[in-house]
Amino acid sequence: MKKRNSMPCFRLIAVIATAAVSVVAHAGGIESVTRPSRDVTMSFTRPGQIGKVLVRQGDTVRVGDVLVHLDDTAERAQLAQSEAQAQDTTRIRAAKARLDQKKVLLKRKRQIADRGGVTKLEMEEAALDVTIAELSLELAKFQHAQDILKYEESKFQVERMKLKSPIPGKVENVFVETGESVNAQAQVVRVVNVDPMWIDVPVPIIQARRLTAGAPGRVRFGAGASDTAVGKIIHVAAVADAASDTLNVRVEVANPSNRPAGQRVFVEFPVRTSGKDNNAPTDGAEQE
Repeated sequence: MKKRNSMPCFRLIAVIATAAVSVVAHAGGIESVTRPSRDVTMSFTRPGQIGKVLVRQGDTVRVGDVLVHLDDTAERAQLAQSEAQAQDTTRIRAAKARLDQKKVLLKRKRQIADRGGVTKLEMEEAALDVTIAELSLELAKFQHAQDILKYEESKFQVERMKLKSPIPGKVENVFVETGESVNAQAQVVRVVNVDPMWIDVPVPIIQARRLTAGAPGRVRFGAGASDTAVGKIIHVAAVADAASDTLNVRVEVANPSNRPAGQRVFVEFPVRTSGKDNNAPTDGAEQE
């Protein structure tokens, strides 16, 4: 009995699939949805009471702008105390004065000892007093260094009471009100940046494997719309979605007019889709 060759059937399916992808790429593109390139929802790392909300929904913010802060009355009082201790050098000056005094006494006893007026025990005690005074000065300096560290820690604690924007953008949501108590990690404010925008496009693998970072992607806003923009590919996923047989391709597109994110778009990739695929089976491999 003649053995049936099923490989041409598989090749026919592959050719049809390739043609279908090509048609989609040139007759409207692949449908996707725009999203912000940066989207940050901020929270406090500790519970507390909202002291003041400094922004409203829709406000434009810059990096480092304070958006919301907790009531920091107690923390500021601790900061003032720590600052006073860090600036106080009384203990160091007192320890140095005691050391100078002990050195003077030791010097005098040495002078007297030359005439036989001081015992050996008294000399040893005077030398030991100098050593103890030196250690007391070192301890005072160490304690002062610790006070400076505590002051820096107090400043950090006050800063932790503030939420600062890590990105430039617009305030999308404010979830709290002044005077409200919040738990740690509760949502407080959301900031988004829509210029540039990102589009994650589910591209069929047979087409996506020809795409590389930096290649262009033409974005059409809305079905049938003539409003288009040219973006660039910034990432091609390394892992495919087995259910849809696609790879995620991220396209970045400038948005100087601040179009809202979440809009439906169609993306085309102007790359060559004809010719043999590098991994397509050769004629010799098609026969058993």
